[in-house]
Amino acid sequence: MRASRPRDWHDEPVSERYGTETPEDREAAVAAASLAIQRGSLVLLPTDTVYGIAADAFDHDAVADLLDAKGRGREMPPPVLVSSATTLDALAVRVPGYARSLVEEFWPGPLTLVCHAQSSLQWDLGDTRGTVAIRMPDHEVALEILERTGPLAVSSANTTGDPAATDADQAEAMLGDECAVLVDSGPAPGGEASTIVDVTGDQGRVLRLGALSLEQLNAVLEPLGATLTED
Repeated sequence: MRASRPRDWHDEPVSERYGTETPEDREAAVAAASLAIQRGSLVLLPTDTVYGIAADAFDHDAVADLLDAKGRGREMPPPVLVSSATTLDALAVRVPGYARSLVEEFWPGPLTLVCHAQSSLQWDLGDTRGTVAIRMPDHEVALEILERTGPLAVSSANTTGDPAATDADQAEAMLGDECAVLVDSGPAPGGEASTIVDVTGDQGRVLRLGALSLEQLNAVLEPLGATLTED
């Protein structure tokens, strides 16, 4: 595992930066990001909420590097982004019906679900206590990368304690020296982190309010006789 090194904010970032303005640029960016992930490197990429720092979810060392880059310990495991809602059942078990209703309404989009993880998966995201946080982003470039790489461990592109990056320049300033590739797709369209819902119980709990409000979530569930509570 690569040891985390002190950052000097005046250092020149070492990541290769790719734009997505033209179809050719976009293909080059997606290809470079996918190759870097496959080689075990970290990548900065856009999502529909904020910019993220990504690693192969099944590469133990890469996930450890991601946590090091952000200044996090194993007690704060990263969420996993997927390219399709059908991947939910490959990563999670005992997904309740109300959670599937939320997926149908809000995926792709700014909703992260904390689920019971498939015990057979060969990954190490940190101290997850048998759970995994899963989201399908509503961002074409992010989805193209995910389609080529498979599930990615992705956390907001910021060092712990700093605001999440909402554009490529902010992401590069904070984490550019930790990543092999930066995909610049302009400002993140959402600019606000996803809402996180724990769906491991009979009744869901909102762990973090973000781009989706409790009212928006419950508007989907109330006709089904279910509601979410807020921690």
